[in-house]
Amino acid sequence: MKKSLLVLGMITCIFGLTACGTEKEDDSIMTVEEAVTTGEAYVQKAVDIFESGSLEEYAEDEEYTLFAEAVESLESASEDMGSYIGMVSSEATVDDESAVVSVTVDGSDHDAVIEVIIEKDGVESITTNVEYSFGESMEKAALNTLLGMGTVFVVLILICFIISGFKYISVVEEKIKNRKVNNAAEEEKTAPAPAPAPVPVAAPVQVENLTDDLELVAVIAAAIAASEGRTTTDGLVVRSIRKANKNKWQNAL
Repeated sequence: MKKSLLVLGMITCIFGLTACGTEKEDDSIMTVEEAVTTGEAYVQKAVDIFESGSLEEYAEDEEYTLFAEAVESLESASEDMGSYIGMVSSEATVDDESAVVSVTVDGSDHDAVIEVIIEKDGVESITTNVEYSFGESMEKAALNTLLGMGTVFVVLILICFIISGFKYISVVEEKIKNRKVNNAAEEEKTAPAPAPAPVPVAAPVQVENLTDDLELVAVIAAAIAASEGRTTTDGLVVRSIRKANKNKWQNAL
């Protein structure tokens, strides 16, 4: 009897644990099984749209943007993944805010993981990430490193050339300065000579008219001869007559 009760209790516990596994966790938006089912359904739909090229049919659908992004991600991954073969496995992580479903798919060249993020309002995004081998990952990392270092060295070399070219700036400035000086000198040479300053005209010399003074000369000469007791004016020569003397003699006469 006790043995039967023990077996019955164990069975009850097993069913209880199984039931707990199928029920969603406290405060979770859905169970893991529901998340996996939803994720796989969206992945299959996105793959069908991608392969058929019928995205335009969902132009008026509320989820058009979601599937447009999913198809774009698949197109980018298909270059390395190759053609889609099928789903391999799925796993999900569920919490009270969202559920993340990772669906591994088989490709002709590489496998890929399609990640579906589900929130309370519905599916938020569908992205595809190609899985590479360790050697391929290291090769890509090495190429990225070389590309980054090469870019740095190219920039440094360019900076060195720019700095080394600074010495030519002063040479160019000096040439420009000399050219301006030479142009100014040539302009001075070719400029018309300034007009000579007008020479002041000398005032005309007024020649004293001695015609009227002949009588006065004769009178003066006669007076001088009389004063010396001469009877003639021979030998007397009047060389000049000053106005003052003229006036004096006139007054004397």
